[in-house]
Amino acid sequence: MSVRHPAVAGRFYPKDPVALLADVRSYLSPEETKLDALGCVVPHAGYIYSGRIAGAVFAKVNIPRHCIILCPNHTGLGRPLSIMSEGAWETPLGSVPIASDLANALKDSFSPLTENSEAHHAEHAIEVELPFLQTLRPDLSFVPVALGTGQFDLLEAFGLALAKVILAEGEPALIVASSDMNHYENDEITRRKDARAIEQILALDPRGLFDVVKKENISMCGFGPTVAMLTAAKRLGTPSAELVSYATSGDVSGDREMVVGYAGVVVTSDLAPLPRI
Repeated sequence: MSVRHPAVAGRFYPKDPVALLADVRSYLSPEETKLDALGCVVPHAGYIYSGRIAGAVFAKVNIPRHCIILCPNHTGLGRPLSIMSEGAWETPLGSVPIASDLANALKDSFSPLTENSEAHHAEHAIEVELPFLQTLRPDLSFVPVALGTGQFDLLEAFGLALAKVILAEGEPALIVASSDMNHYENDEITRRKDARAIEQILALDPRGLFDVVKKENISMCGFGPTVAMLTAAKRLGTPSAELVSYATSGDVSGDREMVVGYAGVVVTSDLAPLPRI
């Protein structure tokens, strides 16, 4: 079995499993009532900066047996739409198997999706989410997809394929859009730009998000995964979205001149959820 080994352990999060588990648990604020979510937007920076936001999102939702984690391609390696459908990903907390049947169904449903591990080899944006998910759901399996395209029609078509496959599977799968928000401008500008993007996410408007990111030059790295997640969510039910938490790196570092924004959003449905397993 092929294993994808951690690329950013010891940098974005602790390499020692005891320290990592303590870190993750410290960010998972207890929630009395958990939500059955269709999808979410979760940041992927170093835990010191974005762990609180990620933990608040994941603590708020019931984590199903399968997750589909969508991320941008920061490295530029591999194919524009890259999936891995076999093997496992390793973190300091153990291995998380890939949900091969679900991954293969996605490939069959959307031909531009290419089997490619190169795009995932050094990419951090899925890896940093896994310790949260495997802590909350030890029997988790997942599908990793890196979206290195900025074409709206392609992102929309992929989102529709996601919904089709999830409905055909007959059990819930959480779609995680791994994304930070605006990058490397001052705190005031970043908060203003992020508010415009978040407004479109909460309005469940994938085209609106795409347009505002392009028009306002918002450097939201995971706008593509978020467009695809929102598209799928709208096809899966009658969704609503909630902003769980927002911050910038300046809230931690004290540097307000060059910050990155982080938003945590949960998308739920008014319809009865698929049966949980």
